[in-house]
Amino acid sequence: MAPKRATLAVRQRASRPPLMRMMRIDEALRAGRYPNCSTLAAEIEVVPKTIQRDIEFMRDQMGLPIAYDAARRGYYYTEPVENLPNVKISEAELMALLVAQKALEQYRGTTFEEPLKFAFEKLLSRMPDMVEVSLESVRQAVSFRPFAPSSKTDMKRFAAVSKAVLESRELTFNYRKLADDQPMRRRVQPYTLACINNQWYVIGHDIDRGAKRTFAIPRMSQVRVTARRFERPADFSLEKHLGGSFGVFTAEGDHRIRIAFDPWATRLVNERFWHHSQVIEKAADGSSVLELRLASFEEIERWILSWGAHAEVLEPLELRGRVAAAGRAIARRNGGSAGR
Repeated sequence: MAPKRATLAVRQRASRPPLMRMMRIDEALRAGRYPNCSTLAAEIEVVPKTIQRDIEFMRDQMGLPIAYDAARRGYYYTEPVENLPNVKISEAELMALLVAQKALEQYRGTTFEEPLKFAFEKLLSRMPDMVEVSLESVRQAVSFRPFAPSSKTDMKRFAAVSKAVLESRELTFNYRKLADDQPMRRRVQPYTLACINNQWYVIGHDIDRGAKRTFAIPRMSQVRVTARRFERPADFSLEKHLGGSFGVFTAEGDHRIRIAFDPWATRLVNERFWHHSQVIEKAADGSSVLELRLASFEEIERWILSWGAHAEVLEPLELRGRVAAAGRAIARRNGGSAGR
């Protein structure tokens, strides 16, 4: 059989496609883990009855040699299985695979490329041949062009942080903030990893500062996973933690922000969802006003400046003043001949 190209599966929750679930079940059976419906349901994030139906389909409709071992309280293959039989795949599942494959391309040339490629080649080896043909026939349908893809995140550093998050172990590392010339040693209980705006961050409890902090992984050095374990707070939620931010910056403020956009910018603003708090008021002349509730001005100020003369801050006055001051500074720096 000809080798199949790397492909990527999309993680979903209760709506995970049946094909994806069956591939996960097949992997557990091949590994000889003797999984049962409860353990698989917890791992795949569905209810046990869904797993039971999947196993019955795999055994009765696909003809896979699946049996239950009462002593081990789990399922197993009674004989070796090389590949899953050909199964029907929906257009939605096919498109999910295609989109994910294209998303993987943003890591081409980085330290993430090889481990990701290996993982997805392993995944694709379980797929029926018909999927490969379909993917190849429509592979140009979707593409990603990420903004400034990172190539500086060291794989060992990322692996260490991932290990600490998964095993709930404290991390120590040197960290240099953008405004600092020298790094400082940090002790952190890492709660989660997050890829936000094409950058990887670890969010957790800074032990010495007694508060939650966000750290950009590329700015970390001399990372060490300690033996000290911690318990992640049951009420921690990344969505709640970042709820008042326009990206990753968090603060204690609560600001009502209103930005006016001319008709040209309005068309672009309406094409995307920017924040869960957004309200857009449209005017008859094609202009609009975007209203947000944010905790800080840090990221929204830069975003407003990116629109140039197409955006105007209506409130608050503090943010309007900051944008105006930044605009004057830009004009001074770019008003004369180039300095270099």
